[in-house]
Amino acid sequence: MNFWVFILLTIIIFGGAAFLMGQAIAETWRPAWQNVAYGLLLAAANRFLDGALFGGDWLDLWQYVLDAAVIVGIALFAHRITLVRKMVTQYPWLYEPAGLLSWRDRAG
Repeated sequence: MNFWVFILLTIIIFGGAAFLMGQAIAETWRPAWQNVAYGLLLAAANRFLDGALFGGDWLDLWQYVLDAAVIVGIALFAHRITLVRKMVTQYPWLYEPAGLLSWRDRAG
């Protein structure tokens, strides 16, 4: 697989879609495991477009696993940062940010 096709298709296009998907799932208070299920479907669409547009092998299992890991990872990251933002802004009397990926009980 061409490195630039991987960067453009998997990271930029489908990674952007995965980031928006992770945010949408978190905004509706749905569990993080849904990112995995939808991420696997996005990875399948990624493999399809790679084969259809760039002549990649549609049935390359290792490439699918790599694409899925990148897409699911981006979606889970977006889900977590959105969930942290929601917890801190909706419950400011209970929680305060403790970094980018977590919150803690407000001291007091």
